[in-house]
Amino acid sequence: MDVKLIADRPLTEQELVAVARDGAPVTLTLESLTLLARARAHVDELASSATASYGISTGFGALATRHIPRELRAQLQRSLVRSHAASSGPEVETEVVRGMALLRLQTLATGHTGVRPRTAQAYADLLNAGITPVVREYGSLGCSGDLAPLAHVALAVMGEGQVRYGGSLISAADALRAAGLEPVELAEKEGLALINGTDGMLAMLMLASHDAAALLKVADLAAAMSVEALLGTDRTLAAELMALRPHPGQAAAAANMRRLLQGSPIVASHRGPEDTRVQDAYSLRCAPQVAGAARDTLEYVRLVAARESASAIDNPVLLDEGRIESNGNFHGAPVAYALDFLAIPLADVASMSERRTDRMLDAHRSQGLPAFLAHDPGVDSGLMIAQYTQAGIVSDLKRLAAPASVDSIPSSAMQEDHVSMGWSAGRKLRRSVDGLARVLAIEVMAAARALDLRSPLQPAAGTGAALRTLRTVVPGPGTDRYLSPEIEAAVAMVQSGALLSAVEAVTGPLE
Repeated sequence: MDVKLIADRPLTEQELVAVARDGAPVTLTLESLTLLARARAHVDELASSATASYGISTGFGALATRHIPRELRAQLQRSLVRSHAASSGPEVETEVVRGMALLRLQTLATGHTGVRPRTAQAYADLLNAGITPVVREYGSLGCSGDLAPLAHVALAVMGEGQVRYGGSLISAADALRAAGLEPVELAEKEGLALINGTDGMLAMLMLASHDAAALLKVADLAAAMSVEALLGTDRTLAAELMALRPHPGQAAAAANMRRLLQGSPIVASHRGPEDTRVQDAYSLRCAPQVAGAARDTLEYVRLVAARESASAIDNPVLLDEGRIESNGNFHGAPVAYALDFLAIPLADVASMSERRTDRMLDAHRSQGLPAFLAHDPGVDSGLMIAQYTQAGIVSDLKRLAAPASVDSIPSSAMQEDHVSMGWSAGRKLRRSVDGLARVLAIEVMAAARALDLRSPLQPAAGTGAALRTLRTVVPGPGTDRYLSPEIEAAVAMVQSGALLSAVEAVTGPLE
């Protein structure tokens, strides 16, 4: 996929993932370059005016009252980027850095920031060369946007700071030289235009949304496998029952589970009058309701992300007629709320998954399965501690579901007296997505072992495909063995999409 940046078309989630994660090339269209040149002419006119314009001929933030003479303006831009590249802590993931650089470039391409075509092209060149600026975990308050993280990207374009290139940590100057690129000397307004946006938090939201959509399908798969493993019923998944409560996500989750369980010999084996159980536990019976509500939350979150991707965020911003205006569109609240919101259902889906796993391991509730799915309970512990791992992650996910966006801390001498903490919300959401994948992988492991122990009864075609695929990396029941590598192998199969692909090859695409 060649991602073309066009002024009036926002980036899609698929395009962002392609560039950020898969290294797809980026192209600034001729239309965008022409628009950039036309917009820049307005900035040059304002720069030559005797009237001070914020961000062009003044200082920034609480220092906005100082008029900067022309001979100091290039230094002003350099100083702004250098001083704002003040992050600290562990390095932020490559895909997040690439994603926010791409989103900033998309805003530059709208012409509303007033940067020169060359400066925008430098961002495309950086991405296409595979040069990733080093951005560290702490530094953004989410207002004015993600200043510190974006400043590190701008610093690299200037040929300063550190980057990852060719698998090594080197100076930006050396990386640009090796890639045949020239550093950019920033002109009026450009420093501010490169750092004043919500691109970091938005990149994390779009990446998380992409991953969460796949994980919710895995949640349906894991639940279906557990229904079989625990000799549960599929009657509660009926479309006519879902229609009585017409939430679209719930209907989709139930439809997935019906498809996954279709023709299951295990489910059919206890469908007769001899089964005296009236109802399954909530963690089985209400799986579509919880995973469905998570889907509906995800749809709202994706709507917010699409709106933000269609935005041109800068301060000051250049309007079409060439007028420049200060504004507050950089405030990250809309994105911060969405980041926090999505963490809540991810924690709840994981919580329900852990409850199903615990039920499979408990001989009093597992419908005849051995305690902890062990080969010889008492001598062997089976998957006892795998469930502990799940429980620990779920507990962490509940803490991560506490919102970051309700916090605020004043900065810039009280000029920026209310901030969004959207970057922090994004950082914790990434942990939530990773945690859910791990919890679901352990449930799939437990359910697969339980299904093996139900032999000679066989699972449905869909759940059986998951079982066979998992068995290529995780052995079946047996005496206790070193379990951590098996868990990591299952997690990798979930996160890579390999497990879901194998299932959908049998069932067709899940909703």
